[in-house]
Amino acid sequence: MGAKMTKEKGNNTGLNEGIGYSFIAPKSVIACACGCGFEPQKSALWFLYSLSREYNKHFQKNLFVTSGARCYEHNAAVGGKPNSAHTVGLAFDVAFANSRECFVLVRHLYNMGIRRLGINFAKMFIHFDIDPTLPQDVLFKY
Repeated sequence: MGAKMTKEKGNNTGLNEGIGYSFIAPKSVIACACGCGFEPQKSALWFLYSLSREYNKHFQKNLFVTSGARCYEHNAAVGGKPNSAHTVGLAFDVAFANSRECFVLVRHLYNMGIRRLGINFAKMFIHFDIDPTLPQDVLFKY
């Protein structure tokens, strides 16, 4: 299950006080889905909020987040790489419905200074992260 972001008052995630955007989905999509309580870092959330605003501006619909922070155990269980930026709370995967949406999302991420992007065209999601310990200026495919 993914998360949508919307311009509503309230805070049903516990992660975004003062931002003005909230997720309409279980907190477990943004935080680790296993329920351990591991949450993304606020610096990564800022990029997600900005991306959701851009997406909403262009497509008048909510951004769908497919994955956020993952503890090491959950990351291994879903087949993630051992050094994944998800395991330090610095990565998100977001869905796209067509090539236009993919382009707008990638363009905005690039313009924000995101230097690590991955695209899975088969499953129709974009991975982005801000982990400075991993190689920079990369665009990878799944």
